[in-house]
Amino acid sequence: MRRDYLYIDHGVSGAHARRPLFDKGLEALHEGDTLIVTTLDRLGRSTSNMLTLADELRLRQVNLRVLNLGGGNVDTGTPMGFMVFTVMAALAQMELEIKRERVNDSNTNRRDAGLDLGGRRPVFSDSQIANARRLIEQRQPASHVARDLGMSRPTLYRRIANLDARQWIATQPGT
Repeated sequence: MRRDYLYIDHGVSGAHARRPLFDKGLEALHEGDTLIVTTLDRLGRSTSNMLTLADELRLRQVNLRVLNLGGGNVDTGTPMGFMVFTVMAALAQMELEIKRERVNDSNTNRRDAGLDLGGRRPVFSDSQIANARRLIEQRQPASHVARDLGMSRPTLYRRIANLDARQWIATQPGT
């Protein structure tokens, strides 16, 4: 009987040694099965974690296939296959460390230049949105009011509309 299962951890970084669906997929493997991953970095980001996993798979007699390595099986049960896997795991970790270094350098440069670093946008209270609405009603340009709050004009109008809707609902009988 052929069993094909797909386990995808959406939104979970490969940097974590343990991931819920990845772990479930590993538990489902039997002797002679093949674990297929799209890229080596999906197995993990640390060389030591990947080598530990390769040893675990080899002991269980489970094959490993990494699609971005030409799609062939990387037989970690042979000295040559294990060496290829080890080199590729080390390269994947090096790539991650280079990316981290670049991101940190970019953030430092943006911070030094006083630029926005992104991240979660501020949460505005109903009173801040109501005050913004009053400023617009007093003929302040909506684009200036929105800019002062750090949002776009359409976003400000959307938040005002949401506030108006919530206030209208609150005044209805039976709510």
